[in-house]
Amino acid sequence: MAIDNLADTARSLGMYMATVVTGLLIHATVSLPMVYFCVTRKNPFKFCKGIVQAWALALGTASSSAALPITFQCLEVNNGLDKRVTRFVLPVGATVNMDGTALYEAVASIFIAQKNNMNLSIGGLITVSLTATLASIGAASIPSAALVTMLLILQALGLPTHDVALIFTVDWLL
Repeated sequence: MAIDNLADTARSLGMYMATVVTGLLIHATVSLPMVYFCVTRKNPFKFCKGIVQAWALALGTASSSAALPITFQCLEVNNGLDKRVTRFVLPVGATVNMDGTALYEAVASIFIAQKNNMNLSIGGLITVSLTATLASIGAASIPSAALVTMLLILQALGLPTHDVALIFTVDWLL
């Protein structure tokens, strides 16, 4: 892949990264606490305080599976959840509930479409949403697994898969 204008490419990658980070922050600070409050009628920030250590480890390792042991401890000791519940729900959630991966893959697919001057129709955006969600469910909970499943989304949209190399340059940071 040849880069015609390095400054434009760097600027667009910066906007891509800002979009992903903004989406993840909105999801983590607005959507998830709102769902927690609506379901439990409890303060979500008190709950979040009890799992900060698990979040830090997951962020540092870029793997929800690597953080499972400390997540068990945080939920059971700090938040007082039943051991039977955590031992069933967490392993399933660590592999299936990968909202960040779905958001990351969807934004990356749209970024690659824009980079190739392709406008996605409503049907294309629905395809991105559905395939990103399904691909994130099937993705391994290891660092950079989304890059592999992103190829499925790009192929479904008819986008060039070699453009994943652009995403790879900033994947370690996200």
